[in-house]
Amino acid sequence: MIDIILICVIALALGGAGRYIYKAKKSGRTCIGCPDSCACGGHSGGCGCGCGDHHSH
Repeated sequence: MIDIILICVIALALGGAGRYIYKAKKSGRTCIGCPDSCACGGHSGGCGCGCGDHHSH
């Protein structure tokens, strides 16, 4: 019984994280893990997380 509960909790956590990432990307956030993701916009020098260093090809 504990195994089923543990599997459900892990599945809900992964599902919630996936939904958060999907919604954040759909709303246009470029750096989801950055605390300034709404403000920095992925521009180089915009924030200290280095999100401007990664270029999409």
